[in-house]
Amino acid sequence: MENERNVLEGKKNPLLDKSYAFALSITQLVREIQAEKKEFVLTKQVLRSGTAIGALSEEAQQAESKADFIHKLSIANKEAHETHYWLRLIRDSKIALEGLDDLISRSEELKRLLVSIIKSSKSKN
Repeated sequence: MENERNVLEGKKNPLLDKSYAFALSITQLVREIQAEKKEFVLTKQVLRSGTAIGALSEEAQQAESKADFIHKLSIANKEAHETHYWLRLIRDSKIALEGLDDLISRSEELKRLLVSIIKSSKSKN
């Protein structure tokens, strides 16, 4: 598979890079909200889903088949949608406002990237 070759050949993988950077930002957001607002329910949810995107994308790089690759990225896409929901809820409930619009925008970018890769993978024989 092309993505696997890119990783093995040391080429940049925008999905892995962006999802890892996103996970780091999510962990920082959660740390700040928990310290300042003592909010643990929503932050636990966004931490789980926001870091799962990158973990599933990494896992997909070692997929056993094309179908497995697509399946793992499809789950990552679901996690990206869930993260988008939690981020909007945190922003709109005013638990935190700073940096949320950027994170929401980045989650939308990850969703678009994942859908593009999934569609491309499905169309290749």
